[in-house]
Amino acid sequence: MNAIRLFNLALASVMFVNLAGCIAAKTAAPPVQENIVKLKAEIAQIANDPLYPLASVSVAAVRDGMIVYQGQFGNRFIDPNNAANNKPATVDTMYRIASISKLVTALGALKLVEENKLNLDADISQYLGYNARNPAFPKDIVTTRMLLAHTSSLRDDGGYSWDQSVGLKDVLLPGGSRYGTGTMWAKGYKPGAYFNYVNLNWTVIGSVMEAASGERFDKLMHRTIMAPMGLRGGFNPAGLPAEDLANLATLYRKRNAQEVWNVTGPWLPQVDDYSVNPPVPRGNADYKLGTNGSLYSPAGGLRISALDLAKIMLMLINEGSHNGKAILKPQSVKELITPQWQHVAGGANGNNDFGGGKALFNAWGLGTQIFLDVSKPGAGDRLVEQGNYKAFGHLGDAYGLTSAMVFDPVTKSGMVFMSGGPGFNPDGYPGSYSALYRYEEKVLTALYKRAVLGDDK
Repeated sequence: MNAIRLFNLALASVMFVNLAGCIAAKTAAPPVQENIVKLKAEIAQIANDPLYPLASVSVAAVRDGMIVYQGQFGNRFIDPNNAANNKPATVDTMYRIASISKLVTALGALKLVEENKLNLDADISQYLGYNARNPAFPKDIVTTRMLLAHTSSLRDDGGYSWDQSVGLKDVLLPGGSRYGTGTMWAKGYKPGAYFNYVNLNWTVIGSVMEAASGERFDKLMHRTIMAPMGLRGGFNPAGLPAEDLANLATLYRKRNAQEVWNVTGPWLPQVDDYSVNPPVPRGNADYKLGTNGSLYSPAGGLRISALDLAKIMLMLINEGSHNGKAILKPQSVKELITPQWQHVAGGANGNNDFGGGKALFNAWGLGTQIFLDVSKPGAGDRLVEQGNYKAFGHLGDAYGLTSAMVFDPVTKSGMVFMSGGPGFNPDGYPGSYSALYRYEEKVLTALYKRAVLGDDK
């Protein structure tokens, strides 16, 4: 069944360039105000649930190629001693969006391909300047395409983020100071053969991008994607102007250092609390480009608002165009969403070992998850309760934040969701039809029903 679903979705991605123009000519009316009133009330109820409270929520919805709703709930900053000092989330509030950053990083990589600076199918060794091979398969090259598709044979077991004193070479090569027993390389699966969701892939991608372009990663992403689209934020919080830094959401949990949750306790900051001290710059003038791609966190460090992330979504829906300006070529967008890997059942987990019985990952493009609408109790990649919404995009989960950016280029619709952190143990609030948490299911379903479909029932 998955194979049939994947074929249909792949066909849609191939046809989307031709179909998009036809669909655009049949634009439906935006959702009526009654739906929006209901949507606001539903999300507010989710965010303020006394048993499952969320520090903040920011959302956006796209219908027929238009942003038809965006909204914010809760506080971007919470003062545990004086509620009068709390700062509400606004349309300008940016979040550290965790792994959705991977999709945006992939856009920068594709831009380098367009500039003839990067070849997705070349041996990454030619960019890094050393022989980056899995020691168990020394004759098999590792490519940027494999890194983007999570089939590189790398693993997170040896870590994936270090300060400037650590070089990626010392991690990847036998005998390196951070190589240890070589657990970052899979022993039984050669490059290109097996899917494993890995953050280290993006550390390597960031290094390759720096080496190929001669630009520091955060500046490269600003030049290729953020600035041309007029987006605020970026991968370097220390480089944000004061106004943007003041609108950066602190991420929270009601969980103490002993990992004890207390829904009636205080909100405890996890990351991006700059109320006292500004962010510390990473790297310095001595940093050699391409030696440590983790410095600016291409795997999870993008700070951006829900509205601006929706603009990136629309750019992809519109074949790489933003306000009439070409950000990416249509062929690059098509490549981004073309399936590179599909789950095949067999053995313990088939041809992937992340997600296991939860079936969260069933197909992947380049830095992009392909959601096949697989549903199981507490498992699967279904995005909305009604089902039948197959999409492309990415999820995020780190430091309390959970996030989603998903879109269908054929119907020109999509949803963005960001949460500033839970006041409860989310593992105790599992999804009813997917591997998502239940509150994520509720928010995405409300957005889909009220704003994307315009259902007033």
